[in-house]
Amino acid sequence: SQAYLIDHHSQIDVDWLDGKRAVGVTSGASAPEQLVQEVLGYLTQLGGQFVETAPTTVEEVEFSLPKALR
Repeated sequence: SQAYLIDHHSQIDVDWLDGKRAVGVTSGASAPEQLVQEVLGYLTQLGGQFVETAPTTVEEVEFSLPKALR
């Protein structure tokens, strides 16, 4: 498997997709949802089909602010 770190859909090299049957897209919590959707939209324009959304983990951990910030 190969992995590529991109900041924008324009950074996707179509040669990366040559001969591939599946492409996984992941993002961190700080990635704006709009950018993720733009990447998925671009892959769709290239002929990809959105097939599956993997389940995500909902983090419910909360931390108190440090005393200096309260």
